[in-house]
Amino acid sequence: MEASAHDGLRFWQFMIAGSIAGSVEHMAMFPVDTVKTQMQAMGSRPVKSVPVGVAHSLRSILKSDGPMGLYRGIAAMCLGAGPAHAVYFSVYEACKKFFSGGDPRNSAAHAVSGVCATVASDAVLTPMDMVKQRLQLRDSPYKGVCECVRRVFKEEGVRAFYASYRTTVVMNAPFTAVHFFTYEAAKRALMEVSPETADDERWVVHATAGAAAGAAAAAITTPLDVVKTQLQCQGICGCDRYKTTSIGDVIESIAKKDGYRGLVRGWIPRMLFHAPAAAICWSTYEASKGFFQELNNRRDTDAVT
Repeated sequence: MEASAHDGLRFWQFMIAGSIAGSVEHMAMFPVDTVKTQMQAMGSRPVKSVPVGVAHSLRSILKSDGPMGLYRGIAAMCLGAGPAHAVYFSVYEACKKFFSGGDPRNSAAHAVSGVCATVASDAVLTPMDMVKQRLQLRDSPYKGVCECVRRVFKEEGVRAFYASYRTTVVMNAPFTAVHFFTYEAAKRALMEVSPETADDERWVVHATAGAAAGAAAAAITTPLDVVKTQLQCQGICGCDRYKTTSIGDVIESIAKKDGYRGLVRGWIPRMLFHAPAAAICWSTYEASKGFFQELNNRRDTDAVT
């Protein structure tokens, strides 16, 4: 396949760079994600069992399961994050090239490209994300990834793996649009502040822009993330089971039981996850792209000589 015209990489190189970035991001921030998942899922359990905050939830996990309790389900994320992010970034780069028409300032193209990327990647990640979240729950009835997959398939059918897909896409479409719009705008602004040192401080620029993008997108989409977690964990560990996967019905149920505060449950760990996670992800992704660009330039030079 020919190299991408906009920054000299082949399609498979975007996929590898994205896979590395996604895996590093999720592995580094997994304990924070576990805290967030338990806070959001436990909202449908009896009030007395619900952790009241981040510190309470963290202490509860450490007391019941020890430090390893923060990493329950990490194997499922390892299996899902790499392939999903490979799809995510390669689709994003392909769409950005197509929609932007070569204009790096076309923020609308970046946002649309991000939405296309998330629809594709969510189809890959959603089943493993469901498995991951069920394993993260306190008193999870599953011993590991294989048992969870086998029992869910046997007891609930294949539809259970995609029960939250619609909600995930509805959540991640605006999340990704805000994320990429903010990232590209912040990166451009930061590089314009000190263009003479932009190359030397490139990783700082990507990390800072990524953190800003992650925090902004996470804050806006927390209610839909609560809905997604409730759908993926329904029926186990005392969590409510919903008659439909309708986003409106789930929101109404949460609001009726916990008030509208229930829809922002876990927003602090969600932001604490996405700000550094996005910084790690974008820094790793750009570093991987830089490696491949240097490799391609070296090959081109050798071919000429």
